Amino acid sequence: MSLRWTRKALQDLERLYAFMEPVNPVRAHTIVEVLIKGAERLTELPRIGERLRRYSRREVRRIFVGDYELRYELRDTDVVVLRLWHAREDR
Repeated sequence: MSLRWTRKALQDLERLYAFMEPVNPVRAHTIVEVLIKGAERLTELPRIGERLRRYSRREVRRIFVGDYELRYELRDTDVVVLRLWHAREDR
C-alpha cells in the first residue's frame, strides 16, 4: 500500500510543529518525525487502527501515536492520512 496525506493532515503537522518549535525546536522536530513514521507503519499494517463506525460507507480508522490521534482512510491500495491532532485537543 502507498501512503498519501491530505492537505488538511499536512496543515495539522505544520500547526503542531509551529506550536512546539518556539518552546523546544528539537522536540518539535522529533514529534513530527515520530508522527510521520507512525503513518508510514500503516503501509505495512493498514488495519491496525480502530475502525470508526460513524463513517459506515468508508473505511476510516484511527491510531494513537504517542499523545496524538491520527485518522486515516483505506482507499483501494492507498492509506490516506486525513487528520491528526493532540489527544487533549477538543475534536
